[in-house]
Amino acid sequence: MIPVQHIHPMLVHFPIVLIYTLVVIDLVALARGNTVTKRSGAGTISTFIALAAGAFAIGTWFYGGLALDHAEAAGFSSDIAEIHESLGGITAFAFLIWGLVRLGLWVRNRELRLLTIAIPLIEIGGAILVTATAYYGGLLVYELGVNVAKTTIAG
Repeated sequence: MIPVQHIHPMLVHFPIVLIYTLVVIDLVALARGNTVTKRSGAGTISTFIALAAGAFAIGTWFYGGLALDHAEAAGFSSDIAEIHESLGGITAFAFLIWGLVRLGLWVRNRELRLLTIAIPLIEIGGAILVTATAYYGGLLVYELGVNVAKTTIAG
């Protein structure tokens, strides 16, 4: 069985890749004059990537909390972990809400017309948010070695 503290790092790359992919897909679709909020090919793909980003972000956030609990039970404490946890929660719920908003627009088959430019701007904001969250996560692993087994070099 997989240790619970290892599930978070297994999931974490999915919402990161999905939000970056969503930004690219929506920018390309909008540049080509395609709507991304209607039940079209681009709209359907974009909507379900937004939903997947939200779902994976919530799962990642949940397992991140369990991983932090595991580390704290072993004596770990850090302000960096608290920042990462806070940003992770904000990111997860922002992505979930965005995915649900996108699903609502898709179900209603609505085009935003003048507000269409807001879609990639919101998603770029999400990409910046996930990048900041990932930065602090990287500090936890690569600087502080949280939940990482120490290895020795044979020599």
